[in-house]
Amino acid sequence: MAEAPFAQAFWTVAPGRGEIRRTPLRAPGADEVLVRSLRSGISRGTESLVFRGQVPPSQWTAIRCPFQEGDFPGPLKYGYASVGRVEAGPATLLGRRVFCLYPHQDCYVVPADAVIPLPDAVSDTRGVLAANMETAVNGLWDATPRLGDRVAVIGAGVVGSLVAALAARIPGVRVELIDTDPRRAALADRLGCSFATPDEASADADLVLHASGHPDGLATGLRIAGFEASVVELSWYGDRPVALPLGEAFHARRLNLRSSQVGSVATAQRARWSHRRRMQLALDLLADPVFDALLSGESPFAELPTVLPRLADAPDGALCHVVTYP
Repeated sequence: MAEAPFAQAFWTVAPGRGEIRRTPLRAPGADEVLVRSLRSGISRGTESLVFRGQVPPSQWTAIRCPFQEGDFPGPLKYGYASVGRVEAGPATLLGRRVFCLYPHQDCYVVPADAVIPLPDAVSDTRGVLAANMETAVNGLWDATPRLGDRVAVIGAGVVGSLVAALAARIPGVRVELIDTDPRRAALADRLGCSFATPDEASADADLVLHASGHPDGLATGLRIAGFEASVVELSWYGDRPVALPLGEAFHARRLNLRSSQVGSVATAQRARWSHRRRMQLALDLLADPVFDALLSGESPFAELPTVLPRLADAPDGALCHVVTYP
């Protein structure tokens, strides 16, 4: 009897430890596609928290990814940045490169409407930024920057850099990208932004978006926000408590502190924008090759059990790390 087909998938089996496992691979049914992976991206924000076991029980349901297997705190298969090629399915998708919110796995079967074709101008590698770009788009929709605003973006990781690059394209908007790592100055310049360390950050910002993932960054945002300015929090802290300086001038300057999260389309857009339309916009925006600056290394899928612990514990300035497949 022939052996049943299988795929190889990366699983987090315990906090800080992962392995590649065989997983059954069924034939696609009607209105499904078989996707052969080309690239996937490691999200160092949420994915690192999941890998380290730092998701609080209250968020185990909310933070599930679309095709997750297993349950928190593990073992589980987690991830949401896969680019592949359709090997079986509807004729309109057959042979096309697609993006899917799928974990790290070499091939998989999903409903056809779970994949979105990549524009011709978007490379396989740049395509793994789609989920992060979608977060950046939603964050700017929540923040509602206006013509001529002085915008501060704190945290020059992948999401923060994407937010800064998009905001800098709005006419008259001046964007200052703020990070503790002075090496990010060259990246800011490529994205069309000025750069500052937290101590050098300009005061009196009209709008602040925080994406550093560290409470000190949010405190910086509250310090530099101008009178009645908005501070939009894009970071997610997992199970870490966050202390903020809500005394001092927080009330006197009548600051507005609000959250942004990609799970729901921003309120102002929700009546007309679906998740799929928003993702298509994210992919279209990635046609600009400037976003290759956010890709900071790659490694083979087989090395994920050693690569992910290193990126989670000692990233040393890494941005988006790309996983390649045979």
